[in-house]
Amino acid sequence: MNQILASIPSPDISYFDLGPVRIHIYALCILTGIVLAILIANHRLTKRGGESGVAIDIALWAVPFGIIGGRIFHVLTHLGDYFYEGADFTAIFRIWEGGLAIYGALAFGTLGAWLGARFAGVRFWSFVDAVAPGVLLAQAIGRFGNYFNKELFGTPTTLPWGLEIPADNPAYPLGLPAGELFHPTFLYESLWSLAGVALLLTLDKKFELRWGKMFALYLAFYSVGRIWTESLRIDPSDIVLGLRTNIWSALVGIVAAVVIWQVQSRRHPGLETSVYVPGKEPKTAVETAIKVDSEA
Repeated sequence: MNQILASIPSPDISYFDLGPVRIHIYALCILTGIVLAILIANHRLTKRGGESGVAIDIALWAVPFGIIGGRIFHVLTHLGDYFYEGADFTAIFRIWEGGLAIYGALAFGTLGAWLGARFAGVRFWSFVDAVAPGVLLAQAIGRFGNYFNKELFGTPTTLPWGLEIPADNPAYPLGLPAGELFHPTFLYESLWSLAGVALLLTLDKKFELRWGKMFALYLAFYSVGRIWTESLRIDPSDIVLGLRTNIWSALVGIVAAVVIWQVQSRRHPGLETSVYVPGKEPKTAVETAIKVDSEA
């Protein structure tokens, strides 16, 4: 018991085999988070008059775009890991081994959501507001994939929740003796994201955050936490003007959140009456909008 309380052990496995199929736990964490985010978005949209399943239609665009964007951004910010003499070019595509940059996934996933929302006749801002808490939950779950991969840990620490990393791990810092403990940045970010889910849902219940305000709040909250956890990490990263690229991404995220909040507050001071683009509402959504207007 004393040993358990003194540190967090690393898992002994990162995958398991089901017959001829190898299942990577990192991939399971990512997929679980995606499924839950879609279910949460669908529930929140249907409560606001959307048809059941409409979030899934949009996610069919957003998810592939997000995965591709996350991988592209990761590779571009870790070129030395993929382009060197004798490198295996196929490693670029092995996302199950880890390496999905959240800000790249957000940028491309948002583009996919915009396209999906247009085809579904749903307001883009309605969808991203609905999915925002689910995205934070997905990120909280996805970080445990890094735990099973024994990657993206922080600087050495003597705190009782320090993370054990085997000295033969390729990511173990050169020059450090075996047995060092490290900040479990995966856990910090996961707990931060879970707190964000609770905060977003509470504020939405009280203030009915619409027209992109929920998404802006998500982006600002996550980015603040990411600056903190990123500053602890010691994995290789490109440095720009003294800062890791993901810290710059987080700063851009905060600025974008402020701009979205300010612009949308001016453009849409009132409540959202429908999640659908005018003229695209199914019959049930039209009836719901009429009822809302009559009660206002």
